[in-house]
Amino acid sequence: MIEWRQIQRQNFTCWKKLAEFLELDPVYFPAILKDSHFPLNLPLRLAQKIQKNRWDDPILRQFLPLEIEKEIVPGFQQDPVGDFEARKSSKLLKKYQGRALLVCTSSCAMNCRFCFRQNYDYETQDKEFDEELERIRQDSSLTEIILSGGDPLSLSNETLSRLIERLDVIPHLERLRFHTRFPVGIPERIDEGFLSLLAKTNLQIFFVIHTNHPGELDAQVAASLKKIQKLGIPVLNQTVLLRGVNDHVSTLKELCEKLARHGILPYYLHQLDRVQGSSHFEVSEEEGRALIAQLTELMSGYAVPKYVKEEAGEPSKTPLLDSISSACN
Repeated sequence: MIEWRQIQRQNFTCWKKLAEFLELDPVYFPAILKDSHFPLNLPLRLAQKIQKNRWDDPILRQFLPLEIEKEIVPGFQQDPVGDFEARKSSKLLKKYQGRALLVCTSSCAMNCRFCFRQNYDYETQDKEFDEELERIRQDSSLTEIILSGGDPLSLSNETLSRLIERLDVIPHLERLRFHTRFPVGIPERIDEGFLSLLAKTNLQIFFVIHTNHPGELDAQVAASLKKIQKLGIPVLNQTVLLRGVNDHVSTLKELCEKLARHGILPYYLHQLDRVQGSSHFEVSEEEGRALIAQLTELMSGYAVPKYVKEEAGEPSKTPLLDSISSACN
């Protein structure tokens, strides 16, 4: 079996190689951003799902750097969700009551062009999290830790195991949450070593993936996540509402149906975080509300995600359903 890090090395990081692989017409080349500070990073298996020479393919649109990202648009900024202000240390963020987020790594399975953390000033030298763990230990109000990044699954099983073991012995912690995109791009990451470290912790784990389009999901992705579900771990999904990717009710319905079919709970539909360079992805909140209203009529209540946005300084995600009377069915 090929080790997941070998598979990760097959990621496309050069636009010319990706364009050649996708047989893109050279007429599109001037629109591609060649020198982005946030580089192209696309797993091979996702690239294989992109239709050849389709410039507006919804998967390609999420990952290919474009010249339009250089446009300065009012309201779009480097840190739209207030991560810098929420720092308690170089790797620990606390925004909400009872939980804190550990920025485990700067590495990710893929680089989404709309990533709100693409300008984050990552500290990459310390791999043991001593300061962060001490702060968590001293803050008895914390009951949940979120592992994020980058992507926490970029860390080796050995590093993750040490980290979880040290969290496990902090008496006031009850829950551990993973936020990851890895299973969508490199499902081989869910290997026996990773499953073993999940199985031995006393913390209640919640496993949150991120998919935006039904084309990202397939039988191999579902099978890798089923291994986690069989450990009694809930698997949830977050989606970002994106222009040209999933801003049609038929696309969102297909995505939510696929998730529900595999026992994955559609958790959040996020309004775009207004990071600089992402304005071409924005869908208005009015359109988003209309899409959720249509989904509510078409699907079981558990299959309809909560439509929210993150606002810096607020004590929670902000619900965006003020004008809709939500119904459970």
